[in-house]
Amino acid sequence: MRNRCGGGAVADDPGRYGHVPVLLDRCIELLAPALTAAQSDGTGAVIVDATLGAGGHSEALLTRYPGLRVIGLDRDPSALAIAGQRLAGFGDRFTAVYARYDEIGRALAESGLPATASIDGVLFDLGVSSMQLDRVERGFSYSADAPLDMRMDDGLSVTAADILNEYPQGEIAAILREFGEERFAGRIAGAVVRRRASAPLRTTSELVELLYQAIPAATRRTGGHPAKRTFQALRIAVNAELDSLRQALPAALEAVRPGGRVVVMAYQSLEDRIVKQVFAAATASRSPAGLPVELPGYGPEFTALTRGAERADDDEIERNPRSAPVRLRAVQRRMEGDGR
Repeated sequence: MRNRCGGGAVADDPGRYGHVPVLLDRCIELLAPALTAAQSDGTGAVIVDATLGAGGHSEALLTRYPGLRVIGLDRDPSALAIAGQRLAGFGDRFTAVYARYDEIGRALAESGLPATASIDGVLFDLGVSSMQLDRVERGFSYSADAPLDMRMDDGLSVTAADILNEYPQGEIAAILREFGEERFAGRIAGAVVRRRASAPLRTTSELVELLYQAIPAATRRTGGHPAKRTFQALRIAVNAELDSLRQALPAALEAVRPGGRVVVMAYQSLEDRIVKQVFAAATASRSPAGLPVELPGYGPEFTALTRGAERADDDEIERNPRSAPVRLRAVQRRMEGDGR
């Protein structure tokens, strides 16, 4: 699903698979201590690339650490095919698994590993990938005409068109408000219902035209493209992204062994808010509130590796404008007896 984390140091042509990865050096820097704890070449270490996409992260890690094993997850069969071809040269050091990122436990079991404390790292690069945005027929982008699909996995039963043409007005408004933080959610939902009474919405251009009519002109002139929030909301609803993330993060934390690290890149505030909350809980004391000292064995299970959310710098954004909204957070499972 993703591959935005990148640079040019370990890939001959990082753009050849339809995306330019973001922040690769920082991702490797954060993961390296866990991957090289036993051997400097990563021998014996295992990492899950929970959002495999075209395989940019995995290729970089496998190249940098010749002994490393990578298990790559994706719910998009076309992404798995592209990544499988790209990473075929690494042999059995790479395993591709058709799975959503909240199915980390199943993916580990299929790879012969326990779901608890068995791996050294997990990497998430959330949201829709450049590769998917650039495939016009998927309907993720409001800049090109395509069917209103937005499914990351074409095995899903509900499309964006189904939501717009079949859901009640109130439910459409709730989706736009909750998942897109769209201030004109009610107004847009009303326009959708009126439109579908005469003809269903089928294409992205039809939806964009409706949004231009529904959103006040003064608002359209500020704050980016007027369709951005609606498209985000529909994509999240179609793919149940936030529900998956809420389940995936605890599974990832459970999967890493002491010293293991979890690195997450989010690209919009709803995702980042979930990451922030889960990581805050993981790095907090488990002693009952009000005690003057921390109870033995009740200290935080994880340590934060980033101070708040890290962002791409100006040079990174200039090289790849899609890196502008990235928010990176990382934690490490504490070693036994670690008093830090």
